[in-house]
Amino acid sequence: MDQEIDSVAEFLSQNDEGVSAHSVSKVSALPYLITAVSTLVTGLSIAILAMWLLSEENVIFGGPPATLLAWQDDYERMTAIDKVDGNLDGSGVTICIVDSGVDLSHPGMDGVSINGWYDAINGRVEPYDDQGHGTAMAGIIASKGGVGGIAGGSDLLIAKGIDDSGSGTDEGIAEAVDWCSAQGADIISLSLGGDQGPGLSGLTLDVLENSVEDALDVGVFVVAAAGNDGTDDDGDVASPGSVEDVICVGGVNRNGDVWSGSSQGDNNGRLWPNPILPRQDPDKKPEVIAPASEVPVLLTNSGSWYGYSSGTSAATAWVSGILALVIQNEPDLARSGDRSAIEDIKSRISQTSTQKEGVTGHDDRFGYGIVNTIGLIGDAPNESTQNRYSGEVLYSQQETSTTNVAPDSSTNADLNPRIWDSLIAEIHELKASTRF
Repeated sequence: MDQEIDSVAEFLSQNDEGVSAHSVSKVSALPYLITAVSTLVTGLSIAILAMWLLSEENVIFGGPPATLLAWQDDYERMTAIDKVDGNLDGSGVTICIVDSGVDLSHPGMDGVSINGWYDAINGRVEPYDDQGHGTAMAGIIASKGGVGGIAGGSDLLIAKGIDDSGSGTDEGIAEAVDWCSAQGADIISLSLGGDQGPGLSGLTLDVLENSVEDALDVGVFVVAAAGNDGTDDDGDVASPGSVEDVICVGGVNRNGDVWSGSSQGDNNGRLWPNPILPRQDPDKKPEVIAPASEVPVLLTNSGSWYGYSSGTSAATAWVSGILALVIQNEPDLARSGDRSAIEDIKSRISQTSTQKEGVTGHDDRFGYGIVNTIGLIGDAPNESTQNRYSGEVLYSQQETSTTNVAPDSSTNADLNPRIWDSLIAEIHELKASTRF
């Protein structure tokens, strides 16, 4: 009996060990099963995501969406940049951008030459951009990757005169303009504007307009925005674009029409609210129009690297970049010591810009026409050159490579007296350019 009990006990002991060993075997296999299932789910998720990305035309990794690149091409054809000698990239020309600063961490700014920085707002010693508008404008002019980069070989000076809310003071921006001139800028780009100061042309009491006049006196080209109040126009362009020898820039859309928000000039003169003498050629305002509707730009302080901007700010940067190509081609135009080179270029603008059909001379909103890069490059135009470029349609709606684009959108600048608002209009993100 004892032997039988021992046998049963031995059997139970063996059976328990077997059950125990079997259970342990099952437990040790569970992590492998979980890993296998997890790997399968992850693989399927990646495959589904990849299929979705491939189905979305504008989704990219690291670069701008195809739509933005197409819009960039449209505007380059419109302004005849696509016809420019590839050796012209603004090399040797210094452009000073007075704006909200620059974000040098943006991949589109990699390799851009920054020769100087000045902060009239916070006095910081290293470049930064706490608003985003300055980086967008710098990209249009000099970006070496993505979108923009009309004059990618130019040297930039960056003066921060706009704060994180998009505004600046009269004195602060004047200080920035003075710094630009003292640092040897060939071009000062002002994508901003405000109410005109008291006084008449050349006899202003406004501190910023006086700083601009001083820069012009030594041969510095000053390019400034016409303003964004086209849908509720106050009757004239913003200051300092209103200064006689400043190149004032209005806006055009991709169809070759005046951008809806672009400000018009008062060229007949007025007594109120601020006296304006009648303007004469080639100084009627705005002098020229350039891309201002859904212009591809670099974004910062955002979840995306790339987007688009609507406003005469973008048009101003576009013309500043083109002017750098012209000066590179004719170095004698740079800082001539007087206004002779400025007057030469303004005369070319009035004669070579692409005017809308049926219009000769100047139009209060269309200016002398769409900026024509090829028309500006070279010697002062003779009669045959005028006929060639003022009558040639360099861009038409049929040439556009994009369809079903979003409508124009703009924000009217709130130009309060003595406050200079950055004419930023709206800077938009595209979902396709999300940073991955």
